[in-house]
Amino acid sequence: MNAHRHQFSLLPRSRSTKIVATLGPASGTAEQIEALFRSGADCFRLNFSHGTVVEHRARVEAIRHVEAQYDQPIAIIADLQGPKLRIGRFGAGTIGLQAGQPFRLDTDPALGDRARVQLPHPELFKALTLGSDILLDDGRVRLQVTGQGTGYLETTVISGRSLSDHKGVNVPGVVLPLAAMTAKDRVDLAAALSFGVDWIAVSFVQRPEDVVEAQQLIGSRAALIVKLEKPQALEHLDALIALADGVMVARGDLGVELPPEEVPVAQRRIVAAVRRAGKPVIVATQMLESMISAPTPTRAEASDVATAVYEGADAVMLSAETAAGAYPVEAVEIMNRIAGRVERDPFYRRSINTESLPPEPNMSDAITAAANQVARTIGAVAIATFTTSGSTTMRASRERPAMPILCLTASAETARRLTLSYGVRSIVTPDIHSFSQMVERAGRMARSTGIAHAGDRLVVTAGVPFGTPGSTNTLRIAIVE
Repeated sequence: MNAHRHQFSLLPRSRSTKIVATLGPASGTAEQIEALFRSGADCFRLNFSHGTVVEHRARVEAIRHVEAQYDQPIAIIADLQGPKLRIGRFGAGTIGLQAGQPFRLDTDPALGDRARVQLPHPELFKALTLGSDILLDDGRVRLQVTGQGTGYLETTVISGRSLSDHKGVNVPGVVLPLAAMTAKDRVDLAAALSFGVDWIAVSFVQRPEDVVEAQQLIGSRAALIVKLEKPQALEHLDALIALADGVMVARGDLGVELPPEEVPVAQRRIVAAVRRAGKPVIVATQMLESMISAPTPTRAEASDVATAVYEGADAVMLSAETAAGAYPVEAVEIMNRIAGRVERDPFYRRSINTESLPPEPNMSDAITAAANQVARTIGAVAIATFTTSGSTTMRASRERPAMPILCLTASAETARRLTLSYGVRSIVTPDIHSFSQMVERAGRMARSTGIAHAGDRLVVTAGVPFGTPGSTNTLRIAIVE
């Protein structure tokens, strides 16, 4: 990105909701990343549960190459694995199960059979009690604890017909004595920060304390996303949102431990709460799952994506669809089309406006709320925000305006982070020093990006003294020349 260029090549996006694409074997090359970007991906996720540090570094370099080629900021999320609970291995690789049969989990490393298998997590044995449920293989197998002793649990199979090596373990309704950050996560975090990623996503968050270590290690080098995938985290929702810079609704794991009917309710609650806080919220997991192997989604999946857009999420995310699927570009294209179509629905705009949030009682929020109202009243084509830290632009995004938000900042880091926020289109440009420069720059940038044409109106917000973080106190109406 070049702060001194005057012509830009912002790709046209007919939507305000952003798309996050996960990279992997199906999408790791520079050519594939460019194709995903051109198809509609605004942000890329690196899943540190898979791949090597060398592979992730190469993907970061490829993203930055695309960013330079198009002179358009792109956000990168490094998603840390967190503690993964898994059973051991079976002698035959797979066993059959029958409802009602006894099954033992223990710390013995010997290969398992139809009667037992290793559970190499001794901390679980202390956390569980008689009657506790244990879910294996994303809930496909359900066990209930019937007895326990030192280093073992006796269980009864409630449901499930087969089980194979290294399947995951979930324990609904139990706060586990596990830190969210593992030794692997610390190594991965250090690597991701050295690559210059923009966001760090922390997994397995159960309590506010789980976020503190990551915050201390990250400092100001990246922004922090709390992944809500444990039902226990919902008990501390407001505290976790306050600690985070952004939130991801990780419905895969959340859906394993919550009853299916509770997941949509939790999603809506989380999205609304994060919106109120004025921070970006991502709805993730299984959005177009069938496109891992099919060129088109199911109608239910299309409706699922649409629901997240109607709820006002900042971003919707593709996981295995783009990381390992057979149709990664098509998945982005279809998500792009769904989001764009929903946002053109008159009901969508009425719904978003109905759920508009009252401004906080401070000058910055008052100015930003007024900017949205003025922009609607005069038919402005965009709201231009001059920002240093990003707070001015995030306030504008919280209002969910009907027109694009043009973020003008001298900080490449700020520009990249804000590409995750609803409606924001970022440009890196030198600081301004006067009102006349502010109006001229906003008009010139809006015109050069194709957002505005001569004679169009812009609403411009900034903080005075210029370049002072968090001081939004000025609103101007500008006519593009």
